[in-house]
Amino acid sequence: MIEQDAKRVCDLISSRKQVGVRTIVAIAGPPASGKSTLAESVVQSLNAQQNSAVPLATLVPMDGYHLDNRVLEARGLLARKGAPETFDAVGFCNAIKKLQSAQQESFHPRFDRQMDLAIANAIAVHPDTRTVVVEGNYLLMDSDPWRTLADVYAATVFVSPTLEELEKRLQHRWIKHGFDPKTALQRAKTNDLPNAERVIRDSRKADLILNQNYTEFGMRYAF
Repeated sequence: MIEQDAKRVCDLISSRKQVGVRTIVAIAGPPASGKSTLAESVVQSLNAQQNSAVPLATLVPMDGYHLDNRVLEARGLLARKGAPETFDAVGFCNAIKKLQSAQQESFHPRFDRQMDLAIANAIAVHPDTRTVVVEGNYLLMDSDPWRTLADVYAATVFVSPTLEELEKRLQHRWIKHGFDPKTALQRAKTNDLPNAERVIRDSRKADLILNQNYTEFGMRYAF
């Protein structure tokens, strides 16, 4: 199923290629929706279509723009990590806007889940890479600064299984991090699920909406 969805997204990108500027594609959805797995599959599929040493497409996840835990703790937001206010949203939006027309190589942060922090300059975007796939929860939020990217995206995709399925996935994710099932469910319900509901409620309609529920635990989950 993930292969079928990746093909649908690739076909959409092909129909929306921009001339003179980079093609910026947004893949959004609530936490644990499968958007990260889908975005990675799309980039791999696009790059498999050419033999150049320069990648045809590069993935830039929004998660790299998480505020540092020390900043969140000082602001009383550590328990809300993953909520919109726990990201450098303005910095992220400015970086994506620059990507559309940048002529030089640029570098972007990558979030390391095991270390629970962002690593600066870990993702390089080659100046000749013509497609950038952006992935994250809040890309289509109809509020500032997120909506300032509306005209930057050549194509938008929204991935959203049911809330019941998301609850199962979120609980499982916390179990994988060492929490017992009861504590894992509590963590999901107090932070992740409210974030998921907000994403579903407040996001603009995407060009392509994918509601499929991928194999329940056969995927990597992300914020």
